[in-house]
Amino acid sequence: MRLSKMHINTLREAPAEAEIPSHIWLLRSGMIRKLASGVYGFMPMGYRSVRKIEEIVRNEMDAKGALEIHMSAIQPAELWMESGRWYVMGPEMWRVKDRRGREFCLGPTHEEIFTDIVRNEVSSYRQLPLNLYQIQTKYRDEARPRFGLMRSREFVMKDAYSFDRDEAGLDKSYMDMFDAYTNIFKRCGLTFRPVEADSGAMGGSGSHEFTALSEVGESEIAYCECCDMAATTERAFTVDAEAGAEAELELETVYTPNVKTIEDVSAYLGLPKEKTIKALLMAVYEDDGTVREYVAAFVRGDRELNMTKLVNVLGVPEHMVDFADENEMHGKTGSVGGFTGPAGLKNCRIVVDSELPGLRNMCAGACKQDHHIINMNYGRDYKADIITDIKKVREGDACCKCGAPVKLARGIEVGQVFKLGTKYSKSMGACYKDENMQEHLLLMGSYGVGVTRTLAAVVEQHHDERGIIWPVSVAPYQVIVTIVKSDETEQRELAEKIYQSLLDKGIEALLDDRDERAGVKFMDADILGIPVRITVGKKAASGLVEYKLRRESEFTEKSGEEAVSAAAAFIESELRSLI
Repeated sequence: MRLSKMHINTLREAPAEAEIPSHIWLLRSGMIRKLASGVYGFMPMGYRSVRKIEEIVRNEMDAKGALEIHMSAIQPAELWMESGRWYVMGPEMWRVKDRRGREFCLGPTHEEIFTDIVRNEVSSYRQLPLNLYQIQTKYRDEARPRFGLMRSREFVMKDAYSFDRDEAGLDKSYMDMFDAYTNIFKRCGLTFRPVEADSGAMGGSGSHEFTALSEVGESEIAYCECCDMAATTERAFTVDAEAGAEAELELETVYTPNVKTIEDVSAYLGLPKEKTIKALLMAVYEDDGTVREYVAAFVRGDRELNMTKLVNVLGVPEHMVDFADENEMHGKTGSVGGFTGPAGLKNCRIVVDSELPGLRNMCAGACKQDHHIINMNYGRDYKADIITDIKKVREGDACCKCGAPVKLARGIEVGQVFKLGTKYSKSMGACYKDENMQEHLLLMGSYGVGVTRTLAAVVEQHHDERGIIWPVSVAPYQVIVTIVKSDETEQRELAEKIYQSLLDKGIEALLDDRDERAGVKFMDADILGIPVRITVGKKAASGLVEYKLRRESEFTEKSGEEAVSAAAAFIESELRSLI
C-alpha cells in the first residue's frame, strides 16, 4: 500500500481525555477515532490489526473443532427472562423496545441465544460434543467508560459455547479452550497469566481469567512464586490469622469522642489495628430502588472487604448491593455510623469474616454514639448469621496452597473461560437423549476473548516514548519503505524495487511516497509502530539503504537486496517464535 493513496491522520498531541499509553497511541496514530463516550470507530490501520487478531482467534478456534456462526446483536427479552438474567445484568444491559413495545437488548453476551439454538436443533448424543463461536460486536452501557478500548460501551468479542453430555466432556471442552486461549495470546505477543477467577453473572462452577500483565490494568491478580496458585484478588482464598491463645477478658465499654475510623480508634486506645473490628454497612436493593434488607459485614481492622466475596455469599446480583444510607439504616437496625459493632444490631443480616471468631479481646463499635467496646469475643459477646471469608488478599499474605508469601500484580482481562454446567440448560430446557432415549440436561461452557481489548493490551505492553511497537503478528503492516526525497528519481526507483520485492515475498509492505519532509515520515513510522523500516535516502545511487527495527534505536546500512532478505528473515523468525 502506498501512503500517498491511503488515508492517514496522525496527531502530534494526544487528546486531553487520553490517560494511558494504549489510548494515547491508538488515537495519535489515527487507528481509532472517538464517536461518543466509550464508543470508538476503527480507521484503516487500526482495523487491519483488529482483523489480524480475529484471524488468530479463528485459527485457534477452528483447530479445536469449533464452528463459526454469526448471531444478531439484537436479542429478545424473553430468552433472558427464561434464564433469569434479564434483571441480574442490571443497568449495564442496553435495553430497547421496538415500535410495538416488545423488549429487546443489545447483546452483552450470547449464552441465552446459543442455548436456544442448540435446544431447538440438537436432540441426540450423536450430535455432541458441539462448540459454536462467533466474532461479533457486544454492548454494555458502562457507567464510567474510560481508558479508550479498555472499558468501552461497544467492543468486539469472540464468544464460544460448548455443549457436552457429561462432566468429562465439559472438562475436555474447557481445557481445549484453555489451550486455544494460551495460543491466541502468545501469538498476539502478550505477556499474560491464566488465573482462577470469579464467575460473576455468568454463573457456573469454575472460571479462569487470562490477564495481560500491565500496571494500568483494572484487574488485580494474586500469585505465588513457590506453587501454582494464581487467582484474581476477587477469587483468591485468604488464609486466616492463627486463633488467639489469650484468655478472654471482661467486656468494657469506653468513651471515644469523634473517633470513627480504624486509624483513629487504634491511635486513641493504643491498640494495633489487628485488635480492632471494622464494620461495613450495606444495603441490598430491589429493582425499584427500595431496600430489601440491610447487611453489616465485619472484617479485622487492618483488612479490606472483598465485595465480590460478599455479593456471592449473599446470593444477589452485584448491582443490587451498595453502601447503605447510615441514617436510614440506624433507624431500622440500631447501627451508628462510625461506631457500629456486631453486638446490639437488629433487623440486619450479620456477616462475619472467617478470621474473626478465632481472635480474642477485640475492639468494635458499641452501636452507641462516641463509644466502643473492648475485649469483645465471638460466641460470648456476638454471633453471626454467616461466617465466611470476605476479606481481600494482600501482598505478603500466606499462600492458601503452600504458605509462601503471596505477590500481587495488575493486569488487563483479555479473555475468560467458564464452566457453566447446567445453569442455562436447566432454566431453558436444553436436553439431549442418550443411547437409551433417556433425556439429560446438556452441560455447557462459555468462552470469551475481548478482541478490541486485546488490541489495546498489545499496545500497553509494546510501546515507547515515540509510539507503538507492534509485534509482527498483529502489526497493520510488517515493513515500511520510506523515501527521504520522493522527487529524486534514484531514490524513488530503488524504493519501488524494494517495495515490489517485499510484495513478491508475501510481505505486507507500505511505501511512504508522500510529498512530506523526512522528519514527518520518520515520526509517522514510529507512531504507527511498523516493525521494520527501510529508508531509501542519499546513498540510493550506490544501492544502499538504512535498515532499522522499530524496537531498536540504531540502524544498519545494507544493500536493497540485503534489506529485503533481512526483513523476510526477521518476519519469519518473529512469527515462528510466537507459535
